[in-house]
Amino acid sequence: MAQAKTDSLPKLLIVEDDEGLQAQLKWAYDAYEVVIAGDRESALAALRAEAPAVVTLDLGLPPDPDGVSEGFAVLDAIVELKPDTKIIVASGHGARESALEAIARGAYDFYQKPVDIERLGLIVDRAFRLHAIEEENRRLAARVGSESTVLGAIITAAPEMAKVGRMIERVADTGVSVMLLGASGTGKELLARGLHNVSDRRDGNFVAINCAAIPENLLESELFGHEKGAFTGAVKTTEGKIELADGGTLFLDEVGDIPAPLQVKLLRFLQERTIERVGGRRSIPVDTRIVCATHQNLEAMIGEGTFREDLFYRLAEIVVKIPALAERPGDAVLLARHFLNRFAREMNPGVTGFAPDALAAIDAWPWPGNVRELENRVKRAVIMADGKLVGAEDLDLQDGSEEAETALNLKTAREQSDRRMIRKALARSEGNISNTARLLGISRPTLYDLLKQYDLQT
Repeated sequence: MAQAKTDSLPKLLIVEDDEGLQAQLKWAYDAYEVVIAGDRESALAALRAEAPAVVTLDLGLPPDPDGVSEGFAVLDAIVELKPDTKIIVASGHGARESALEAIARGAYDFYQKPVDIERLGLIVDRAFRLHAIEEENRRLAARVGSESTVLGAIITAAPEMAKVGRMIERVADTGVSVMLLGASGTGKELLARGLHNVSDRRDGNFVAINCAAIPENLLESELFGHEKGAFTGAVKTTEGKIELADGGTLFLDEVGDIPAPLQVKLLRFLQERTIERVGGRRSIPVDTRIVCATHQNLEAMIGEGTFREDLFYRLAEIVVKIPALAERPGDAVLLARHFLNRFAREMNPGVTGFAPDALAAIDAWPWPGNVRELENRVKRAVIMADGKLVGAEDLDLQDGSEEAETALNLKTAREQSDRRMIRKALARSEGNISNTARLLGISRPTLYDLLKQYDLQT
């Protein structure tokens, strides 16, 4: 096992039994402290001793160099010992199934053999960057108990939102168009901005436009810009939002409200990557990544003839569905506490927290307006509260009720109910295990067993 001389660089563990490839990979990555291992024993020893952030792993290791059993054994051991490690596995030609299985078992990404050093370098660089972001998020989350964030923007403790974050991280550097689908108030713009911030376009502009908020006769000029004299009041040439986002990201909110004639022009931009300003005749090349969002059913609109199918497929190369707040058990309490702390500092320092009836009401309310509704209600309650604690009456919430259990299988229904109640209790007790067990009416050992059984984070 060999390594670089300096301890100041990020650590990269390369698990590869081919000595020639070991040397090639080691000298290709002078930006990292490279640690080499050729088998399972030395790989796990290096993992324990060096704690590398990123590992590249050849699945074909001795004593099974022509198979994948030993490589998967190393992968499983790394995931168990250090689950935050970004593992990038190597797959030979025709071994895509093994690569996909590795992803399912906890690997971050894969690369094809024979090795393309430049392409692998990009994957490794992205893995280090995401590991650093996650480390920062964990550090910040430690300050606020069970609270964590997705892309540094969305406060959550729900696996459903963590899955959304991982999906966005995976596509951030690909340049594909991303469509965010979710109800109003679920945080689509925050996620779009988070995508931009972790992408290779983060040094460019992030430009947002709400297509539903701009009159139809002005939207074309807003998006594509206009030349001087193009219409009454056009006293100077003005760049549109697409041009302003050149080298960066344009977020089109409520894309379903774009009128049919403008859909054609937007499609032409996505195909040709050039625009013409209103009143202009010159084609202007623009390198802008499109991220869009809508709460509408675009597929139904396509059937009705109000949204172009070809535009939909250009905009929806990757579709990310954002769960409603009611589908994120425990998050309403986490977010409510966050908003209360923020608004109390700004508007009413005498308010210190929520009364028990307020927390129960927040848990039970279905939140049809999602996070935006929650934020507005907490803000109003903080302003109007007379005492130190915000009560249910201050929030103006009627008694809510849990959604009816949809699972018919009793075992599945019980598991879903257990998960929901444990996450709510964790949120209510701010991650304190003793208080959570007390709320649930169970012992601490029983709670630990349930947390392990359902793979819930504390």
